[in-house]
Amino acid sequence: MDIDGSAVDVGQLKNGDIDESLYSRQLYVLGHEAMKRMGSSHVLIAGLRGLGVEIAKNIALAGVKSLTLFDPEPAAIPDLSSQFFLHPNDVGKPRAAVTAPRVAELNAYTPVSVYPSQSLTENLDDLRQYQVIVLTGTSLKDQLTISDFAHKNGIFIVVADIFGLFGSIFTDFGKQFAIADTTGETPVSGIIADIDSEGLVSALDETRHGLEDGDYVTFSEVQGMESLNDSTPRKTVVKGPYTFSIGDVSGLGEYRRGGLYTQVKMPKLVDFQPLSEQLQKPEILISDFAKFDRPQQLHVGFQALHAFRDKHDHLPKPHSDKDATEVLEIAQGLAGQGEDKVELDQKLIRELSYQARGDLSPMAAFFGGLAAQEVLKSVSGKFHPIVQWLYFDSLESLPSSVERSEDICKPTGSRYDGQVAVFGAKFQEKLANVNQFLVGAGAIGCEMLKNWALMGLATGPKGKINVADMDQIEKSNLNRQFLFRPKDVGKLKADCAAEAVQAMNPELTGKIITFRDRVGPETEHVFTEKFWEELDGVTNALDNVDARQYVDRRCVFFRKPLVDSGTLGTKGNSQVVLPRLTESYSSSQDPPEQSFPQCTLRSFPNKIEHTIAWAKEKFHQYFVGPPETVNLYNTQSNYIEQSLKQAGNEIPTLQSIRDFLVSEKPSTFDDCIIWARNQFEKEYNNAIQQLLYNFPKDSTTASGAPFWSGPKRAPDPLKFDASNPTHLSFVKATANLHAFNYGIKKDKGMPEAHYLEVMENMIIPEFSPNPTVKIQADENEPDPNAQNGESSFDDNDELHKLVSSLPPPDPSEGSRLQPVEFEKDDDTNHHIDFITAASNLRAQNYAIPEADRHKTKFIAGKIIPAIATTTALVTGLVVLELYKIIDGKDDIEQYKNGFVNLALPFFGFSEPIASPKGEYLGTNGKVTIDKLWDRFEVEDVTLREFLDDFKKQGLDIMMLSSGVSLLYASFYPPSKLKDRMGLK
Repeated sequence: MDIDGSAVDVGQLKNGDIDESLYSRQLYVLGHEAMKRMGSSHVLIAGLRGLGVEIAKNIALAGVKSLTLFDPEPAAIPDLSSQFFLHPNDVGKPRAAVTAPRVAELNAYTPVSVYPSQSLTENLDDLRQYQVIVLTGTSLKDQLTISDFAHKNGIFIVVADIFGLFGSIFTDFGKQFAIADTTGETPVSGIIADIDSEGLVSALDETRHGLEDGDYVTFSEVQGMESLNDSTPRKTVVKGPYTFSIGDVSGLGEYRRGGLYTQVKMPKLVDFQPLSEQLQKPEILISDFAKFDRPQQLHVGFQALHAFRDKHDHLPKPHSDKDATEVLEIAQGLAGQGEDKVELDQKLIRELSYQARGDLSPMAAFFGGLAAQEVLKSVSGKFHPIVQWLYFDSLESLPSSVERSEDICKPTGSRYDGQVAVFGAKFQEKLANVNQFLVGAGAIGCEMLKNWALMGLATGPKGKINVADMDQIEKSNLNRQFLFRPKDVGKLKADCAAEAVQAMNPELTGKIITFRDRVGPETEHVFTEKFWEELDGVTNALDNVDARQYVDRRCVFFRKPLVDSGTLGTKGNSQVVLPRLTESYSSSQDPPEQSFPQCTLRSFPNKIEHTIAWAKEKFHQYFVGPPETVNLYNTQSNYIEQSLKQAGNEIPTLQSIRDFLVSEKPSTFDDCIIWARNQFEKEYNNAIQQLLYNFPKDSTTASGAPFWSGPKRAPDPLKFDASNPTHLSFVKATANLHAFNYGIKKDKGMPEAHYLEVMENMIIPEFSPNPTVKIQADENEPDPNAQNGESSFDDNDELHKLVSSLPPPDPSEGSRLQPVEFEKDDDTNHHIDFITAASNLRAQNYAIPEADRHKTKFIAGKIIPAIATTTALVTGLVVLELYKIIDGKDDIEQYKNGFVNLALPFFGFSEPIASPKGEYLGTNGKVTIDKLWDRFEVEDVTLREFLDDFKKQGLDIMMLSSGVSLLYASFYPPSKLKDRMGLK
């Protein structure tokens, strides 16, 4: 088996490295420590039908020390309903043997092997080599044997099963399992306003502290109760949104001022019981509170299915009333045992029996994501595990437009038999003749196409799948966009994804149309009205709000159903948008992105996010804005006269052009080093000296309070130190980016000593503060340096001097500067290096804890953390809703919007919000309209016909306009309307 780049990768892994270019998005979910613990773990997965291979895929992508697969059973045609790594020519071969090499292709860091024995229970001691064992499709007898052995020997166990639209998961992580971080949320911190004698802490400026009862905090920089600083974490009791108590503070003195509090994540210990005990008295996590009574019944029902299989050596036949009656009798016997009697819904248990042989890809995706995340929790100690059972069903997905019976649901030797067993052959035909539009072929898009291929979506004569994505594949995509391989890097996502799923299900060949275009207003000539009108539905797999809102608007206009979904680390959601039934995606808005006041960034930062935002602004001010301005000056005729007269910001712009074209224009790379060193002096020494000149450390406000207090941290100038790696890193990155602007090449082998030699020969002038400089002291005050919007171009001598100092514009290609285009994922381009160094130097000025390159990249690059487990689970939820849409359900109560957080874990499902309705009195009585989806449509009519048409519907038009033109108004005199009434 050929795996691109595997030799280098595995070598790195052996050295304990983490390949951040591959794992970057996952690292922001799990963190380095958790991933290192995962990287030393050995995992065994038993059962490789749809659920087992989904778990294996997610764990392989996440990265563990080794992954071993067990399933000696021969592959069968029905396995193709959900097992995406099996091909028709694999039928008859052992599932594990044919699956293992395909799982291994997902991640060169995760060696994959096949368990050598034909049985897991014949020699239990062989299981000691694993930290985690995952059991799927395993008999209850073997589950009990293996889990009992695992519990006694400190091996973590995860058991998962799916039967049609039903599924369950069980976890046992032993006694005293330690959870290092239960939520995965960033620890909260804040500035203290006061600590009273009773230990009540108040946050500054009534800022919400974000703590919960029982959280622990530490303190720093507190004056007056200094022994609190860096002491043992204190447990909090929340007293209100802005106050919390830390208990007894007697003997600590009296609080004077200042101080920061920071939440500390404390380990949590959980005791798990073995499966044998939990079968009798289960501890169940509720997945859907609308089905509160169902988990206990399914707990009994699943045991009844196992008992039936043990007796007959097979599961109940699809939709067999005879088998269902026997399963119900077994379940009733089990329900009457034990202390707590379970009242059974006979219809529910019979439905469970009907679907027992069902094998659905979205259910495998849901439980595959869930089970894989539990495995990662067990070996990493990151996030709270499921304690200890979870049951989930999606019976609402059963079709009501077609009938089901034993004959209609029987197997026919088709690759879709696992799905037909649940929905019937007639619904399978419906699925095959759908015209669906997938917008986005990234992480969710790959998972969606995989599910569609396994379902047989659009494989019929009228079926069609349209996939649009303009992006190319990057290395960081390979960690969760599982259809792509290292050889695909640089290729288009839509094309590669389509090719991969056509190989997965050859019946899709010729049924997928790919578009290399962004779906937006600029491509409406590609995605025409005819294109939209022919669609049966749309699925969003996008990661930005603007694109989602555009697609949502098109779906509303063309009245097409839409399913939208998204993930953020361990959090995910799905939303159904149905014509004339629900509100649309755009009906609700996310909170605006956090922004910081300019005076905070310029002069008064107090946390690392401020210094990173400042550094990113400097990146634009150094390497983007000035080169763009110079290019405009050189190429745009009359740039000075036309552009600057309107800007009201002439002097800084002209100074920038002069500096980049005359006074600071480099001719060699050494000149770039000199420029970079001067920027260090300007930003981290001179600017800070000027700030302290304007506001000395002992200055006070008008009320007599210390100026440097609360959120304002008094800075100190930095003296350049060539031995300080951050100082030198700033100079290196700045010099290289400045050289890039001018197309100056540096010697790739340039030693560090050369930078030092150039800087040693520099003479740095002494800085004297300028008494005329004004600095904004507070965001509520007007900025004394703000332009009033009026140009002083014509009467300012300084402007004329600046203009006369500029060389004549030179539009030739050789004079063109190259602006830097920010790219966060290229570790060789110095972009993140600059922002990290610039931000941390600023943090050193203000004694703010610094951030490493990894965290800086996350914040500056606005990276969305992602992990394959959440993506798989959310996609499963989307497809379960898609079944309902294709069935044509018009009862809003049958649909579910889903909200999950695998870290907690939390599952929430709600009925979609109905679209707003209105009424008006028509000629035949009250008329109800949908305010979102309904509209009046007319075509090629005169103004008179238009007014008359509305009159017939009981509506009088008072005004009619087009753009800024008023075409009709009821108060217009007849003479004015006479000539207009016949116009179209």
